[in-house]
Amino acid sequence: MKLGIIKETKTPPDKRVPLTPIQCEEIKKNNPNLNLVVESSDIRIFSDQEYIDAGIEVVDNVKDCDTLIGVKEVKIDKLIPNKRYFYFSHTIKEQPYNRDLLNNMIDLNITMVDWETLTSPKGPRLIGFGRYAGIVGCYNSFLAYGKKHGNYDLKPANNCFDHNEINEELKKVALPKNYKIIITGEGRVARGAVEILTELGIQKVSPEDFLSKEFETPVYTQLSVCDYFEKVDKSSFTRQEFYKDSKGYKSIFMKYAQIGNMYISCHYWDAESPFIFTREDAKSPKFNLKIIGDVSCDIDGPIASTIRPSTIEDPLYGYDTINEKEVDFMTPNSIGVMAVDNLPCELPRDASQDFGNEFIKNILPQLLNGDKDAIIEKATICKKGRLTEHYQYLSNYIAGK
Repeated sequence: MKLGIIKETKTPPDKRVPLTPIQCEEIKKNNPNLNLVVESSDIRIFSDQEYIDAGIEVVDNVKDCDTLIGVKEVKIDKLIPNKRYFYFSHTIKEQPYNRDLLNNMIDLNITMVDWETLTSPKGPRLIGFGRYAGIVGCYNSFLAYGKKHGNYDLKPANNCFDHNEINEELKKVALPKNYKIIITGEGRVARGAVEILTELGIQKVSPEDFLSKEFETPVYTQLSVCDYFEKVDKSSFTRQEFYKDSKGYKSIFMKYAQIGNMYISCHYWDAESPFIFTREDAKSPKFNLKIIGDVSCDIDGPIASTIRPSTIEDPLYGYDTINEKEVDFMTPNSIGVMAVDNLPCELPRDASQDFGNEFIKNILPQLLNGDKDAIIEKATICKKGRLTEHYQYLSNYIAGK
């Protein structure tokens, strides 16, 4: 097999890579029969010379590779026919902006494997950048608090060299006693956010104590879906039933929003699920949240204040709850919103290393053993000029219906 790391072609440029130079060197050392090359690039966080110094061949084109791996979508005019690609295609939710991309891959007889759909036989995802979305999103939430209240001034995450510098910056954070933080979600994104809270020494408390007690220090609680949704008929709640069909459920998040000061969303949300809080909820005089770091970033979705994504360069805006519109971040009585939708790009060096470690542990063995667990097969969206069995639901999407 000849494996090629492609140059990222999406605009704006993404500096992340699926494998760092050191990881490529490790793969080459441990798998002498695997030929690994890197397409030359002037935008990635690791230079061509760093790959060359690691003993990896840097090439001007990768047309002779069997399998090509990248991070974000490939520009249509850069697709190479009859190849197998691994990248985040952003098509499995029928995203309209990538319908042409999927159709072109089908027309070009490309085999497309989406990183997002690579899961273990038990269900959890095997690879992703979610941890660093949580780390940077949580950090940015405290950056927002410092800016809003003038207590301290954190360096933007994208100006930090790496995770270690992030942790040094966190030493500036100062919060009042009984400052209450809410996290929704329990996956890798939430675990990343909890790393920051742990670094800050913020105590975790149960949802019940969060609602009923006061504390001498800042605290946070981590909510699962059964904490902030309930059945309309008040019957028993089961996660499996909710994930299968969320109709007949309603949000009870307001009881936390009336107590909490900061909310960091790290959950997965389905378009069929109820909103977590609505614009009407946010208008309530009892609504207490002042900083919302929406790591999940579903626009006009479950979190009413997220009316648009923000950017790495300008990560913060204000939300006027009464007029339901964006205002300046510093506007009094507005909610401070952080809704960057490409958070791992702010720490591309660390995020790439984390991703590459998961590739080496979970995906590379499947590539080398003929996919004996059918993990890659189940994650393949299209092959031999058509959608695969698992993704037939995209038929209307690619037909434009």
